[in-house]
Amino acid sequence: MTTFIAGILMLGILVFVHELGHFWVAKLCGVKVLKFSLGFGPKLVSRQWGETEYLICAIPLGGYVQMLGEGSGEQGEDAELTSEEKQRSFADKPVSRRLAIVSAGPIMNLLLPLIILPITFMVGVQMPAYIDQQPCIGYVVPESNAAVGGFVADDCIISVNQQPVNSWNDTNKSFVNAAGDPLVFIVARDGEQLRLEIPSENNSLGGMQSLGLLPLQKAQIGGLADNMPAQNAGLMEGDLILEIGGQQVVSWYDLKLIIQSIGGEPMRVLVERAGELLTVELVPEQYNDKGDYLIGIAPLQVSETKRFGLVGAIREGAERTWELIDLTIIFVQKLFSGSVSAKNIGGPITVVQIAGQAAQTDLSAILSVLAFISIQLGILNLLPIPILDGGHILFYLIELVIRRPLSVRAREVAQQVGMAMLLLLMVLAFYNDIVRLLG
Repeated sequence: MTTFIAGILMLGILVFVHELGHFWVAKLCGVKVLKFSLGFGPKLVSRQWGETEYLICAIPLGGYVQMLGEGSGEQGEDAELTSEEKQRSFADKPVSRRLAIVSAGPIMNLLLPLIILPITFMVGVQMPAYIDQQPCIGYVVPESNAAVGGFVADDCIISVNQQPVNSWNDTNKSFVNAAGDPLVFIVARDGEQLRLEIPSENNSLGGMQSLGLLPLQKAQIGGLADNMPAQNAGLMEGDLILEIGGQQVVSWYDLKLIIQSIGGEPMRVLVERAGELLTVELVPEQYNDKGDYLIGIAPLQVSETKRFGLVGAIREGAERTWELIDLTIIFVQKLFSGSVSAKNIGGPITVVQIAGQAAQTDLSAILSVLAFISIQLGILNLLPIPILDGGHILFYLIELVIRRPLSVRAREVAQQVGMAMLLLLMVLAFYNDIVRLLG
């Protein structure tokens, strides 16, 4: 419930920013705003302030700004307006002003990260220590795409599809450009360069780990579960595990295989603590009688916090904003070309989950997720689909070219098509959300 409420609040912030863009520019253009609503459906809270009614409605999945002379119905295109009202009617404004009003919402969503990401970089962004290190492989998951492609531990990636990479972060970013295509790696192994290929039916959008490539992870204890064998035997956070049952432990990924091979039998664990070697004996516990054998430890996640001064934070924020916009546009292009599976589309449930999880961490995570979702929302609304802002922008651009508005019939047909497309997209998004929830 906490995650849900936090997610709804963060989504509400983004909707507010979007609608505020429409509202501000409408006011600047002299258009009368009748309603400013967060949410759809039955009103929960309503207050008249000046000439505008401000509402919070029951369905928190969007919002709207209703302007005089916009659409049909009460005080809309079909209503008779006085000459004074016509001067403040949206429909009677020049096409350039209507274009500016409609564009303002998504533009505000695209500009928001330029404000909040610099704050994130000044507060400090916590990242895994390996993310800026050379992409050398610590472990290859058996039977994964990477294992089938020929990767082995200690391989260091030099390039992906002829694009040089210097860090894990560079490698993950290059996967978006390559989505739907085979991945061709050049790796360094034992002083030689090898060419390895993973076919196009890969899961590269999930990053290196989704391919089965994991960074080097020492078998160092970062956390202990209460009343589990490791804690009861006297192991401590910071202990480096060297051997279990006489078998050498090279990395954290060795632990599971070794522990499962020993099962529920007593085992001796050799650890290094503050430069000294210690041995303890413990017996793993089986999870749910038929599950894995566990000893109750978690790995030490080495991370670092990056902080910048004002100028550096603004620069980093601008670069990160452009990077997110670029990656999102590439993803949309790949999606419509069929290079990326529609299974990657997430709906409101996924958005609320991501936002809610971030809201329970720290300020930098909250602001980073807000920036990410804000860009998604902005670009989605710019798609030239009738009903969306992008569809209206397309209509007004056509009007600028042909010097007259499209006919009412043409707009009605386009909006019906757009509504059908939007409903199909929403059904698909909700379906993907539900499938993810069911695991």
